[in-house]
Order: sequence, then C-alpha cells, then structure tokens
Amino acid sequence: MTKRNTPQRRHAILALLNEQGEVSVDELARAFSTSEVTIRKDLTALEKNGLLLRRYGGAVPMPQELIGEGSHPVSSYKLAIARAAVGCIREHARIIIDSGSTTAAMIPELGRKPGLVVMTNSLSVANALRELEHEPVLLMTGGTWDPHSESFQGQVAEQVLRSYDFDQLFVGADGIDLQRGTTTFNELLGLSRVMAEVAREVIVMAEADKVGRRMPNLELPWNSITTLITDERLSQEARDQITARGVKLICASVD
Repeated sequence: MTKRNTPQRRHAILALLNEQGEVSVDELARAFSTSEVTIRKDLTALEKNGLLLRRYGGAVPMPQELIGEGSHPVSSYKLAIARAAVGCIREHARIIIDSGSTTAAMIPELGRKPGLVVMTNSLSVANALRELEHEPVLLMTGGTWDPHSESFQGQVAEQVLRSYDFDQLFVGADGIDLQRGTTTFNELLGLSRVMAEVAREVIVMAEADKVGRRMPNLELPWNSITTLITDERLSQEARDQITARGVKLICASVD
C-alpha cells in the first residue's frame, strides 16, 4: 500500500489484532504487500496511540494491567464509533480531540481528511497525529499534566482554548446518565466544559455499555451535547430517551 493508504492499513491491523489476539511483523508485511520497515512504523504509531503493545517480532493487545483506570482496550465497538465520528468531520475543519481511548481510536482514519486543524490536550493523540499522511495543523493546550487522565488540565489549558473557536469537539465519557448527561469519577471537569463552550458542535463518543452508568460528577449536561455516537447495542428505550432531549444519536454498526 502507498502512504495514502496508511490509515486504512493501520485500521486493518487493529481489526486483525482484535480477531487473532496477536500479530507478527512478517505476517502483516505479507498480508499488506509492504515492507517490514513500514509495518514496524505502523505498530510504533499505534502503540504511541495506546491501541496495542509492541513485542519482539510483532504486537499484542494492551495488557489489562497496563490499562489505566476508567479505560479499556480498543474494541470493535470503539473502532465502529471512531469511523462514524470521522465521517462527521468535513475537510479543513477545526476540531478538538479530548484525551481518551475512544477518541484516540479516530486517529488512524483522520489521514483521509486534509486541511484539518486539531487541538488536543493529549500527548498520545498529538504523537499519533504526526504520523498521518495529511498531517493536520496541531495545537496543544499546554497546562498542568494530570497523570490520572494522562492529559493536560488546569487554568493555562482553559485560557489557551478560549483563544480559539472550533467547529467540533470529540469527547469520551466514563458514564452516561440518561437524566443528567455525561458523568465521571474525575474531579477535573473544567477543561471538558471549556472545550464544549468553544466548539459549535459537541460530539460525545461512548460505547453502549456506558449508557446508564451513574457516576458522582456531572461532566457535560445534555443541553451542552449536540451528538452522541455509540454502538448498535443501545436499547430502544435508551435511544428514545436520548433523542427526546434533542440530541442527535448515531448507533454505529460493527462491520
């Protein structure tokens, strides 16, 4: 595959890894008719994005003990949600990508969207964006490093965000309370709310099993959310409650 096929190849690598449980460099090089050097670069980029773990001669899914609290290994549902999210982005758009494993799953597919301006508070997202064919204009919030969320937070980050305006925000959720909105155990809520304030469209990305999780801290109320992208497992009752709040609902199907 040529460089313009890089996002598709990396997405296919993740799908193969999810199916087989492990992949080898030589196997992938044969499968995609490319060099082992190119495959190693792919695996390095995906590892930086937190989507797999390199090992000698190949890669395996991220081990459970290395996965931070509140996050999960990439799944077929996350990948389906990520594809749907990328489908909402126009060329030359100005977007914010918040930290998190679901939002990070978007990155391999963003290379087919030229002219993007992307703001993020996540070093792993920033590193992955630099690997894309159509590398976007990259903006970082800066601020105070939070090891729990592995992202920048705080007043400096908020001030930087307020200096810009954006077309879309892509943000994950630890839980979704059908009555209140997105919820979390994390006490650091300010930056997500500022992100929502400076974006014309707020797109929440969350797997269906997070809907109904009630956590103590309200992050984004329903009236701040434009769109929820989840997966096809969402119950009809939950779908009705969400759309009744005026939120656009996208239930992504797993290929």
